[in-house]
Amino acid sequence: MSDTTQSISRPVYRVVTLQLVIATGFALLVGTMSSALKGWSAAYGGGIAVIGSLMYAMIVAGGSNDANRAFRTHIRAEVVKIFTTVVLFVLALALFQSASWLWLILGFAVATLAYWFSLLAV
Repeated sequence: MSDTTQSISRPVYRVVTLQLVIATGFALLVGTMSSALKGWSAAYGGGIAVIGSLMYAMIVAGGSNDANRAFRTHIRAEVVKIFTTVVLFVLALALFQSASWLWLILGFAVATLAYWFSLLAV
């Protein structure tokens, strides 16, 4: 693994790990304070955000010193992240019809905010 790849991949995966921890904590809190269904809904929403971030991280972790190549990689990673997120929400509509949609959306929102706050911490 090159120095560039190693210097980029460590913080990228650290952000995703922090996002996962915060999303899991939120889902456990909701499940404990409310009901198991709401907790699972929040977990599914958080999982959607975490999986999207992980897809992005796996694509950009290779790193590049070339600005044009790095930009193209970022665009490709964002497209994959958005596509993955949409597919997972569609699957939620189809397969998890008993979900508490408010908590699913809140789980997604909390995990997405955690992603942005994790960027500050890394």
